Amino acid sequence: MDLKVIIQSALCAALALGLTSASHAATPPKATKEGLEKCYGIVKSGLNDCGADSHACAMQSVKDNDPNDWLYLPKGTCEKIVGGKTK
Repeated sequence: MDLKVIIQSALCAALALGLTSASHAATPPKATKEGLEKCYGIVKSGLNDCGADSHACAMQSVKDNDPNDWLYLPKGTCEKIVGGKTK
């Protein structure tokens, strides 16, 4: 077998493995709601967990610390964060 073909095959395999790993790492595991609570008012723009008054889904917040946007956090954590509210 030609050395050039072997090198190209190895590079393609490494690239495919890297892309597969990157896409898997970018997809967070589905979190259960058990042990979590919604924490409002601490979300950075574009990093909310789900819908609010002004939009329908995750990653759509447009303003930092909007009191209507929320994140799931472990219970008891929200009240320890400045500006965090559970309601």
